[in-house]
Amino acid sequence: MKRRGSLLLCALALGCTRPADERTRRELDVGHGTSAALDVNVASGLAVVRALTSDSVALWSSAPSIDIELVTRGARQVTVEVDNAMPLAELRDAAGAVVAPASGAGLKRKTWLVSLPDGISRFRLATPTAGAPGSLRFALLSDVQEAIDRVEDVYRVIDRQRDLSFVLSAGDLTEEGEDDQFERFQAELATLSLPYYTTLGNHDVAEQSLRYQAWFGRGNFQFVHRGVVFTLIDSASATLDPLAERWLDGWLAGARNAVHIVATHIPPLDPIGTRNASFSSRAEAAGLLAKLAAAGVDLTLYGHIHSYYSFENAGIPAHVSGGGGARPEHADDIGRHFVVFDVDAERGVLRARVVRVDHGEDVDEDE
Repeated sequence: MKRRGSLLLCALALGCTRPADERTRRELDVGHGTSAALDVNVASGLAVVRALTSDSVALWSSAPSIDIELVTRGARQVTVEVDNAMPLAELRDAAGAVVAPASGAGLKRKTWLVSLPDGISRFRLATPTAGAPGSLRFALLSDVQEAIDRVEDVYRVIDRQRDLSFVLSAGDLTEEGEDDQFERFQAELATLSLPYYTTLGNHDVAEQSLRYQAWFGRGNFQFVHRGVVFTLIDSASATLDPLAERWLDGWLAGARNAVHIVATHIPPLDPIGTRNASFSSRAEAAGLLAKLAAAGVDLTLYGHIHSYYSFENAGIPAHVSGGGGARPEHADDIGRHFVVFDVDAERGVLRARVVRVDHGEDVDEDE
């Protein structure tokens, strides 16, 4: 009887950890694709290959700058399409020459027709100032879920903000992680003028762990823009997969001397402590926060809790913002909201401003 109980506990444990493990290993394939005469490789998996033929490739970008390698078997013309791109992004070849976009290219969906020789060709998609350290402003919007019918209202308010570079998300785009819900979310994003870079939340894997990556790519990744480092980590299962934690260790080490912002869906520790809104293991949560503090992380961002909280964890400024419209906390009066951050590669995090979509109020918090 004891043995059967031990086996049951083991099975339950595997059932809890396997989804995160499977998701993380699937990320190794993100950004890569092969067809009869054309291969594509996006460095660090910072774009998902949506479609690929022998003469065309369609990507969904997860970062402001991406490096693309195209491998052709025989010289040919190839149509390159990138969605969720920065509006001012330019495609440059290995020599640094700007590739002229095809006619009809959109604000965030951009298209080029490139003539490629046999073999390897490399390109970089980035804004002209992406590599120059400086100041930038971005918004944090998470936890849209069942409020997808009203998210266009939020996007309109975001688009009225001045000088935003992009929108960052800590996850929970959908209610159940179904293909039709991801498709709807993408369709609504077309009404937002800015790109939307996101990790995933627990609702995005509620039904099927493997669908998210096909739509929006990796949940664990890092990018740099204007000298500021952004790291997004998958905590949708209330834990970090060991492989993702090894990636994080490397990313933390590499960003030790930079302004570094880390975003993940579930806060390691509940800022209020009265809900089940934290990592499953307090020991793991404490270890992660100690690791972030030792690496000099400047700002931590979370979703999951459908409200807004500003606090510190392990001495690091932290914000929970789950204001995309999902069912709010009981007696919560902040409603739908997002947070605008001003950061600088030399001066750090300068300001946080909460924008309340339904109340028409801004709340400033100097960091």
